[in-house]
Amino acid sequence: MKFLILFLLAMSLAIPAYANEHSNPSLSLENISVPPSDFNKMREDITIIPLKNEHPVSWQVTIINELLYSNPNGNAVLRLYDAKIENKFVEIGMGSPPERKFWVAINFPEEGYLPATRIDKNGWFDGKDVVIAYGDSHGIMVNNGQRTVVDGIDLKNFVVGGYSVYGINEPTDPPAINSGTFTVGVMSGDASKNPFHYYPFFVAGGVGALIGVLLLTKRRSS
Repeated sequence: MKFLILFLLAMSLAIPAYANEHSNPSLSLENISVPPSDFNKMREDITIIPLKNEHPVSWQVTIINELLYSNPNGNAVLRLYDAKIENKFVEIGMGSPPERKFWVAINFPEEGYLPATRIDKNGWFDGKDVVIAYGDSHGIMVNNGQRTVVDGIDLKNFVVGGYSVYGINEPTDPPAINSGTFTVGVMSGDASKNPFHYYPFFVAGGVGALIGVLLLTKRRSS
């Protein structure tokens, strides 16, 4: 009996230790620092930049906008592209202060460009991350750093595979951005690819077996 208890305790300690020593195969992370000058072009001149990995099933994109705008009509626009379907993307736009307009739109090859939300004033905030989260089962959610502004729109199994940026509306417009930083973090995960997500079930099964053995031993001794 003592050996069984010690064995179960050892397993409960060894498995998490082993998991911590190895990379999590279910999690994919990328951090992108977009040069400020990349926003000083029109959407007709954008270049789609592929990500190092494709991000399917469930993903989250975090935007940290610390740009210094040089044009009151300038924007910082990020597009996230589906890796599997051409011309399918999510667009997030952040206008210059003081208005700080904010919008989200989705483009499907068949349906075209569909606005999801637009806030003309105080749509994003200094020091507040913009978060775009998606899951195949519950759709897309967008939080502008203060509240959820888009929730539950079906993107039809969107797999993030690339991005582009722009910020000028007309060829005669002055540069949109002067300097600063614009950082994009992409994180995705699929629990089915991680064997350690079954660990709680192993522990529960071990505890159940231990209780069963204790009860059986008690009955035989009584």
